[in-house]
Amino acid sequence: MRMEWNENQALFSGLVLSEPVFSHENHGEDYFRFPLQVERLSGVEDVLPVLVSRTLLEQFPVLAGEQMEVEGEIRSFNNRSGVGARLVLTVFARSLGPAPEGADRNEVSITGVICKLPVYRHTPMGREITDLTVAVNRRYGRSDYLPCITWGGLARTAAELQVGDRLQLQGRFQSRNYTKVLEDRVVTKTAYEVSAMSLEVLPQREFSLTTAGNPG
Repeated sequence: MRMEWNENQALFSGLVLSEPVFSHENHGEDYFRFPLQVERLSGVEDVLPVLVSRTLLEQFPVLAGEQMEVEGEIRSFNNRSGVGARLVLTVFARSLGPAPEGADRNEVSITGVICKLPVYRHTPMGREITDLTVAVNRRYGRSDYLPCITWGGLARTAAELQVGDRLQLQGRFQSRNYTKVLEDRVVTKTAYEVSAMSLEVLPQREFSLTTAGNPG
């Protein structure tokens, strides 16, 4: 990771599936979205939503079918429209460039605090899993609320964590399709989460949770 800000770092390289489309305007800057397909070593493909500013696109145009590297952070916001997921996650791009040769990359490192009690459970196949929600400070007094999952022995460790515990977590940002039964039909939806490869509990310090996607 090359970024100076170390609370929330993400680095991806993969295939651009389609060209950017307009998302929204904020503080006089236009932002666009595009999907980046990143292949795991197992061959499973994650399709990640990338948010990028017009200024950055003008410096490095994004074209469908190209391999690209994206460096930035994972962000969340509350969707108050009533349509789609309540908590929306995106990759906020801070830099773009050509992807290096070799396997796709999916590297995430976040430092934050537990803001909901962990949920320990078993998958239908019997694997141990613990769900976490980690609040991560941004640079300018806001926080992102990121769903994370841990597996096996790490899941047992994570299940013992308490609200307010501070930790550093490293892993990957992944997409997961699931079905939801509505009144008249079954729909397929996509969830995003950080799958942890390692987790370290850190000493406590003052941590202010603010308004960027509170899951409460």
